[in-house]
Amino acid sequence: QVQLVESGGGLVQAGGSLRLSCAASGSIFSIDAMGWYRQAPGKQRELVADITSGGMTNYAESARGRFTISRDNAKNTVYLQMNSLNPEDTAVYYCNARGLIITFRRYDTWGQGTQVTVSS
Repeated sequence: QVQLVESGGGLVQAGGSLRLSCAASGSIFSIDAMGWYRQAPGKQRELVADITSGGMTNYAESARGRFTISRDNAKNTVYLQMNSLNPEDTAVYYCNARGLIITFRRYDTWGQGTQVTVSS
């Protein structure tokens, strides 16, 4: 009952930038936190960054200083600005949202993923 639609992935050269967006829709009562995770081939999915409804952020060490997560609560949208990209950032990036639907049941929803490829 909660859907996430991601956009903004693509191919970029090392040193370049990309901005990912993720919009949540559906029977949303609240979004407690939204975040970005990534999964590279042969590796486990890992947290990149997340942000609470109050704006508290958390970054993976690999993302700190290069990536910035932000959200627009009015639009139920989270963004990930990625700068100084390197080939190790190549992965499928997944959006995640957690909160309550209008019946006060909890949800923990994933987007379909968007490919980010950084060429050297």
